[in-house]
Amino acid sequence: MQYSILDLATVTEGQTPTQAIGNTVALAQHAESLGYNRYWLAEHHNMAGIASAATSVLIGHVAGQTARIRVGAGGVMLPNHAPLAIAEQFGTLDALYPGRIDLGLGRAPGGDHAVMRAMRAGARGDSFPQDVVELMGYLDDPDPAAAVQAHPGQGSHVPVWMLGSSLFGAQLAAYLGLPYAFASHFAPDALDDAIATYRSQFRPSKHLDKPYFMLAVNVFAADTDTQAAFLRTSQQQAFARLRSGQPGKLPPPVQDIDGTIGAGVRQAVDHALRVTAVGSQATVRGQLADMIARYTPDEVILTGQMFDQDARHRSFTLAAEVLSDLPMAA
Repeated sequence: MQYSILDLATVTEGQTPTQAIGNTVALAQHAESLGYNRYWLAEHHNMAGIASAATSVLIGHVAGQTARIRVGAGGVMLPNHAPLAIAEQFGTLDALYPGRIDLGLGRAPGGDHAVMRAMRAGARGDSFPQDVVELMGYLDDPDPAAAVQAHPGQGSHVPVWMLGSSLFGAQLAAYLGLPYAFASHFAPDALDDAIATYRSQFRPSKHLDKPYFMLAVNVFAADTDTQAAFLRTSQQQAFARLRSGQPGKLPPPVQDIDGTIGAGVRQAVDHALRVTAVGSQATVRGQLADMIARYTPDEVILTGQMFDQDARHRSFTLAAEVLSDLPMAA
């Protein structure tokens, strides 16, 4: 089973973005030593708890501090950007770190309507499919007849992934013959339908001859189930605040999560974050094995916001030991 990490360069309470980025580099280096396949960073804006807004810049920094692990975007929110600009950025990254860069593309703005206005997103209307095709053209073999080419970028063939949490992304990934990653770690409602749609409608392409599906899973692994549940409360609090329109830095864990955010809110948060493995290594092993059997992914990408960085390293270590032993589902 191939396994990877999705990171947001999380800024915890009392911490600066500089410290958060240092933690991201340290985790990427740790992930590389554990055999993780990819280390992806995601574009979000106007959120004090996330330091990966300038995603391509951070990808370059992480790639420069590691040696072998693939580094990429999980993803770039393409409506915020001109396709040519993204092609040039990722073409440059590929020139610096050949064969190690991935480009995952999302349709969401990575923020609210105020962010969309600030990013000038939506000025071209909903042209996401056309923008994806245009961007892929800039990364493809040079076309002598093209009026515009990406330099660097043209001929780099940086792998493009489609990201999504609905059937739209599944259909587009299938139509274009691209690998597909589903945001099941926070929006799993359409997961089963999206997998079925992607696999049934997939058209082989020069990029991929058969479907390749990546499942996103939150992981909180520790020495005991109780300790893991405690560590998870930071993410539960942060998600509750996000849903109430009050995002902030990642808070420390609490002993009484229901007393902190309310039992009803906690239940709603847990429902949205239900694609989660939490517990001791033995418990996490069973949960991950069940998910892999149910969804049959080609690769699993793990995430999990923890306040304590040593505990986070320990969690990804335990998860890697589990996934290195688990076979791919038939």
